[in-house]
Amino acid sequence: MKKQILLIGGLTALLFGPLKAQKADSIRAKAIYSFTHIKDTIQRDKASSEEMVLLLGTKTSAYLSMDKIQFDIQRKKDIEEQIKNAVPGKLSINIKGSPKSLTYDEFYQYPAEKKIIIKKKLVNNYLVEEALPEINWNISSDTSTISGLKCQKATTRFKGRDYTAWFCPDLPFQSGPWKLNGLPGLIVEAQDAKKEVVFKFQGFEKVHNTAAVKPEEPESSIGGVSIGGKVNISGLTSADLLSSPTFYLPKGSIKTTQKEFDKLSEAMKKDPDGFINSSLAAEGRGITGQRTMTKSKFITETVNNPIELPEVK
Repeated sequence: MKKQILLIGGLTALLFGPLKAQKADSIRAKAIYSFTHIKDTIQRDKASSEEMVLLLGTKTSAYLSMDKIQFDIQRKKDIEEQIKNAVPGKLSINIKGSPKSLTYDEFYQYPAEKKIIIKKKLVNNYLVEEALPEINWNISSDTSTISGLKCQKATTRFKGRDYTAWFCPDLPFQSGPWKLNGLPGLIVEAQDAKKEVVFKFQGFEKVHNTAAVKPEEPESSIGGVSIGGKVNISGLTSADLLSSPTFYLPKGSIKTTQKEFDKLSEAMKKDPDGFINSSLAAEGRGITGQRTMTKSKFITETVNNPIELPEVK
């Protein structure tokens, strides 16, 4: 198993390599959403719910889970504490899974370039680039006021679902939560006809950045010093992005395809500990002079109703 995982990881890096850095764009505003998704149609009363944030710029937007960031911050502290208290010559890291369902993917929209980059994580950061979906919206004359914002109604068929959205023309951002985009104003709320996928508006604030725009993006990592060296696990949290004056994609990210990432995901599911240990070894990361092991436990959930559904012909 370990040889197979090492081979997959090595081929991914060899074939695709690091993604070329994007030109820096200032973060101008933040929109907060409550995201609800019924993933299991057998248990409709147990919908997953998260707080999400949409960072907005003139040329870029980034949609990510606030709940996941908070969980990652706590997990970072836990791992650092384990490293600090490790017995010399032997390090065993217990990586805890989240007690609730979380959105691990992060969505970076580049409307002018007509592309979307999805940041995924399996020990390392992986970046999957897709064409930005061209959504055929039907804009209605219906209006509504949401949290003091005058909004207009629009409907569409997208990714196997019928959506109703409300956008605010006074907020000149053509982005929205998840992959939603293309309306003449920020998408404030949206939900499908069955109310299985709901993006509910929670707030909006302008960001007044005084820091200079930096072309270099920071490395996203965790670290902990122990006897013999340091452990770095890249891509554990995107908390730094929330306080950054600009958008960035983490250094060291590996560009891949969805098909290739799915292969890695299957290897992770079959042997989580072996995958993590092999990935760290493949990247040359670990603690010098110590034997490092990881023990992980992740929640399993039934997903028979993904957010993207096949179109019925």
